[in-house]
Amino acid sequence: MTEYSFLGKSLPRLDAAGKLTGKAQYVADLNIPGMLHGVILRSPYAHARIRRLDVSKACALPGVVAVITAADIPASAGRAIMAEDKVLYGSHPVAAVAAVTREIAEAALGCIEVEYEPLPVVSDGVEAMKPDAPLLHPNLYTESMTGKASTPSNIANFTEFRRGDVEAGFAQAAVVREDTYRTQMIHHGYLEPQACVAQVDSGGKVTIWASVQGAFTFREQLGASLGLPLSRIRVVPMEVGGGFGGKNGMLLGPLCVLLAQKAGRPVRMVMTREEDLRMARPAPPTTITVKLGATREGLLTAAEVTMVYEAGAFASPLPPSGFVTGLSPYCLPNVKVNGYVVVVNKPPVGALRAPGAPQAAFAVECQMDQMAEALGMDPLQFRFKNIVTQGDRALNDLTYARIGFQEVLEKVAQHPNWVRPLEGKYRGRGLACGMWFGGVGSSAATLNINADGTFALLVGSVDLTGTRTIFVQIVAEELGVSPDEVSVVMGDTDTAPYADIAAGSRTTRQMGAAVQQACHDAKAELIRRGAASLGVAEGEVEYRDRRVQMKGHPEKFVSLRDLARASISTAAGPIVGRGASTRPSPAPSLAAHVVDVEVDPETGKVTVLSYTAVQDVGFAINPTMVEGQIQGAVAMGAGWALSEDYIFEDGILQNASLMDYHQPTAADLPMIDTAIVEVPSDNPYGVRGVGEPPIVPSLAAIANAIHKATGVRMSKLPMTSEAVWRAIRAQAKG
Repeated sequence: MTEYSFLGKSLPRLDAAGKLTGKAQYVADLNIPGMLHGVILRSPYAHARIRRLDVSKACALPGVVAVITAADIPASAGRAIMAEDKVLYGSHPVAAVAAVTREIAEAALGCIEVEYEPLPVVSDGVEAMKPDAPLLHPNLYTESMTGKASTPSNIANFTEFRRGDVEAGFAQAAVVREDTYRTQMIHHGYLEPQACVAQVDSGGKVTIWASVQGAFTFREQLGASLGLPLSRIRVVPMEVGGGFGGKNGMLLGPLCVLLAQKAGRPVRMVMTREEDLRMARPAPPTTITVKLGATREGLLTAAEVTMVYEAGAFASPLPPSGFVTGLSPYCLPNVKVNGYVVVVNKPPVGALRAPGAPQAAFAVECQMDQMAEALGMDPLQFRFKNIVTQGDRALNDLTYARIGFQEVLEKVAQHPNWVRPLEGKYRGRGLACGMWFGGVGSSAATLNINADGTFALLVGSVDLTGTRTIFVQIVAEELGVSPDEVSVVMGDTDTAPYADIAAGSRTTRQMGAAVQQACHDAKAELIRRGAASLGVAEGEVEYRDRRVQMKGHPEKFVSLRDLARASISTAAGPIVGRGASTRPSPAPSLAAHVVDVEVDPETGKVTVLSYTAVQDVGFAINPTMVEGQIQGAVAMGAGWALSEDYIFEDGILQNASLMDYHQPTAADLPMIDTAIVEVPSDNPYGVRGVGEPPIVPSLAAIANAIHKATGVRMSKLPMTSEAVWRAIRAQAKG
């Protein structure tokens, strides 16, 4: 690895002090003169026809300034934003109110009269696929690689992957196992609920301050839904109190803008915790059947997988990444995958940290352990025999370049937490692997050199994980300056260069590449101007040590400060570096987790004794921040595995509070040990995505550990104390 001055060092996060002291500005902190408060009337039914909707009493309530219904929503916005003829999930918006206080707005909701005709509720994805299941959308036709189906159904998307001869592969196998696994719907667990503020000026231009993961993506979504050109929408991204994929879409944006347009005044909308749990875009539940075959020597011969992902009431056109990522860590000559996306009467789902991949890995990695057990093999050695390496193909036919899968498993094999014996009754050690390809998109950056030789970097990406600190490290490294001499501004859509959404573990890899290019561009301009100042050709000078100097004659130079000062008074103008990155080389990352648990057979309580996460990060630009990302993902995965769950009754969420929706706290987990592997990718500095891969193996690792501790195979999440206790009792009864 190259030795750097600032990269690879654990510099403190730039945003830490502001967030710790409360000085960071979030959407809920905004107060604009004349601002109104917006609230939403939500459906009490999961599926019902709207027979009558009367908002006249709400409009007449003193203090109410605007009320909107589906009649105020442009046709392009769609029924996902507000119900029109029928509601499709509990809490589906039916109307929205803006008033001078939140209390008046909420009182106005009680004045709105709605008559519903309840309809049959479809709440299970497998049941929704049956031909006689009630249809959510009479005009939904299954999309597949062969086109669109001719009859409507609740299956929104069918995706299939084929390789080799699956039947022949199973015929070659000495051991074949087929099992079904189920995962639940979970929330992202961010601290800051969804929020936005909208204002419309006299010319009709919309400015919206929002807690979003991508200002430009949000602007495009608003423009498409409201029928506005992008030039008439300005999105100002605020500090984001946690996203994890949950702040990718438009839960409040269109309604907030429409209320502001109708009221002629700014409107702020901030969800309560209950509203956020009910209306956010959670991770999809799944039902996944995995059939694997292997030779007596432990080589996989075939895999057949059926995956059903529940989309909630409205389906995304994109199939979940789990269709590909679940099996892609392993060499499989014969594969058949059938993937279904199905609509049900539940909140529409969205992206959550490696969207779709943890569910697939839960099923595949539990099945890998069952295969190893049936073969009498060590689960790590079984994976060693089958893991992909450079030159192998993923399920989507991507040919792997340099990858660190082998190195990750070697690190596991040598790690004390894998090697040391685990003693004690009802204790077990689990292993699981998982991978993430990494998101793609476009990013651009502008680097301005100030008159005093310091630097101002302008980016359009949103900082979710401390990426401003990473960008400062890159600029300091590339220009040979102190990090204190570099400032970073997250601009809005009217001022910053374009950047796609901060998601998919792509920000450091892609915006970092754009920042690097901007540095190179600025350095090239410094060399041009320095050469002109010295009266020599550009090829005769170089940039080093904050100055442009003659090659071989460092005593002949012009300083960075002098060039910067001169730039504001010469015809050439200020020095600006520009960089852009689009569609970089794929940089898959693999993680492997080892977890020790203890299970109380009398209560079913699972205690996590130790947790070790090994991951190929390519290159850790800021090791402490990398460790924090891994630890945070593991904590989320532990909650997904052991406690978190959306509990529905007739399609209505019953546990819409953090008293009843059980997220883990620091008291529920041990110190999470991280082991970083650095196998460089083909991207700048060799970086790979960090934040999403470590959640992928966590569900299966804990399930495999529980199996080792109790002999019980938990095939359904969450593995609560009650669920584990019941499974132990059922096993004891035979």
